[in-house]
Amino acid sequence: MTIDSHQHFWSYNSVEYPWITDRLSRIRRDYLPPDLEIELSKLRLGGSIAVQARQSLEESRWLLTLADRHSSIRGVVGWVDLRSEQVADQLAEFAKHPKFVGVRHVVQDEPDDQFMLRPNFLRGLGTLKGFNLTYDLLLYPKHLPAAIKLVEQLPQQPFVLDHIAKPLIHAGAISPWNDHIKDLAQFPNVYCKVSGLVTEARWSEWKPEDFRPYLDVVYEAFGEDRLMFGSDWPVCLLSGNYEQVVGIVHDYLSVFPESAQRKIMGENAAQVYGIGG
Repeated sequence: MTIDSHQHFWSYNSVEYPWITDRLSRIRRDYLPPDLEIELSKLRLGGSIAVQARQSLEESRWLLTLADRHSSIRGVVGWVDLRSEQVADQLAEFAKHPKFVGVRHVVQDEPDDQFMLRPNFLRGLGTLKGFNLTYDLLLYPKHLPAAIKLVEQLPQQPFVLDHIAKPLIHAGAISPWNDHIKDLAQFPNVYCKVSGLVTEARWSEWKPEDFRPYLDVVYEAFGEDRLMFGSDWPVCLLSGNYEQVVGIVHDYLSVFPESAQRKIMGENAAQVYGIGG
């Protein structure tokens, strides 16, 4: 089983996707399942996890509608308002769908670096385990200390760190990100997506060796059982094409046993998100 554990869909308009600024004009158009299926087919990947790109309940409903129509969507990581008193009702609506596998909040855009530790957010996170749902951590390196405190409080909740927490690859900076990653990985309920690398590098000017120090850190910290490949398509197109993004991870893993490659390229994502064969 091969799975792209992290990608997005949207029907673009400026009102609903204000984060797609002029600097990101390359991706200012619709990106829908048939577009990704072309890429998956070329590289013989077996499907993907569609991740929310808007913070609305309607986004979750829309992604599940796409998942009903396209078998290539193996799971959906959607959005609910974890701060709401009605979060359990929202989760009950979505968790009935077999492809609703997790929840994410765009913590990286919250002005409070301690946002994840707010009591109402923690209360909402505490409801996910009862619905057998993961939580995706979308963070910058500065948020890692708070993330460590968060996962310590919820040892039974599965967490998935997106984009290896977006280290400053373009600047070649690795510390203190590397130490915080090692600390976070001490918690066995935390997994990590090897995704979003090319957009943290020098756009379209990166070399494969730019990523090796960061891949070494996460491989050593999380090991073959808690890493999963993700493309971050179509956002990755700002800095590289789909084949290049897959190639970075595939080439890095080529020196490891085939069993490890299979885990990171799909089996771990299937296990964490509860996806059948």
